[in-house]
Formats: sequence, C-alpha cells, structure tokens
Amino acid sequence: MARPRSPKGRARRAHDRLADEYPDAECELDHDSAFQLLIATILSAQATDVGVNKVTPGLFARFPDAYELAVAEPAVVEELIGSLGLFRNKTKSIIKCAQQLIDLHGGEVPTSMKDLTALAGVGRKTANVVRSVALDLPGLPVDTHVLRLSGLLELTEETDPVKVELVLNPMIPASERGLFSLRVILHGRRVCIARRPRCDECVLNDFCPSVSLKS
Repeated sequence: MARPRSPKGRARRAHDRLADEYPDAECELDHDSAFQLLIATILSAQATDVGVNKVTPGLFARFPDAYELAVAEPAVVEELIGSLGLFRNKTKSIIKCAQQLIDLHGGEVPTSMKDLTALAGVGRKTANVVRSVALDLPGLPVDTHVLRLSGLLELTEETDPVKVELVLNPMIPASERGLFSLRVILHGRRVCIARRPRCDECVLNDFCPSVSLKS
C-alpha cells in the first residue's frame, strides 16, 4: 500500500489502522449518565482516569444529579474528592456547573458546544468528551496524547488544542471523531509513549514521519 503523502491521507490511514487495533475503545471514565460524565471529565483535569474513578462512586452516591450537587456543602464534596489534585477548585467548579445546569437547562446537560463551554470548568475538550461519548454527537477531544500524536504524524503544525481540533475535524468523518480521539489516546498510552515510544510495535510505523527520529 502506498505511503500517504498528505496530512489528510495520514489521518485517514491512522483512523483505519487504529480502528482495527482498538475496536472496543471506550471512554475510561466510569459514568451512568451525561451528567456523571460531565462532572467526571471536569474532575479529570490534571488527574488520571483511574484516580477519578476512585472518587466518583462516592460522589455520585451522595449527589446523583445536578439538583443534589447544586446545594452540596463544599466541605462535603472536598472530602469526597480530596485525593484529586486541585480538589478545592474542582469542588467550586462542579457545584457551580450543577447550579448552571438547573438555572439554564432545567437540570439537563445541554448538547451544543456553546452551551457546554459556558458551564463552569468546561472547555472544548470536556465538551467534546460529553458530546461524543454521552450524547452521540460529533466531538473530537484533544488531550495531550492527541496533541502529541498529531504532531508526530505531521497532521498539523498547530500546537494549540483548539486549533488542532479544528484542523483534524475535516479529516475524520463527523460520526467517528470521538472514536478516533479515544483510539489515539489509547495508542499514546500503550504504544506511542512520550518518553519511550515503541516504534517497532506500532501499527502506524510504515507511514509515520517520526519513526526514524525515534528508532
């Protein structure tokens, strides 16, 4: 198979290869609703999914929806999520977010990017996670792995996550953008590891422009 020469060609080839490599890719934040995923994703900033999954069962047992969380005592929330970094700021954000959900959206998670990013603690990455995973809408979350692998694959020279997202969006079918992001994240965690990439095991190594730089 010919080596793709354009960023769009490399993106499509990577999309196809990673779909075969990670057919069952799914969000690793435990959740039972769009509300729970929204809160869990806010909590995941500068924290691992494993760490978040340790605190959310207790948090959601105590505050299962926006109405309960909106009137929560901050000290109680802080105790429940205290093992996470920046837990005090995150407590303020998720309580404020719950209040906004009630005041502006009847307690439901909105669907539009504009409404989601107007919520406390929610940027485009979080909004795209919620849209693609919980709401079955187009969304391509750009985390550190997506940002890094997009550069290694020379899909874009942009380094700002929002700009990277806007460059990648036309390269990937709208309905598959969320899965593409999930698979790139898994690949970044398991194979294309930042400090010790395993290029010899990589399913993208026959066309990745950066292989020779690392092997």
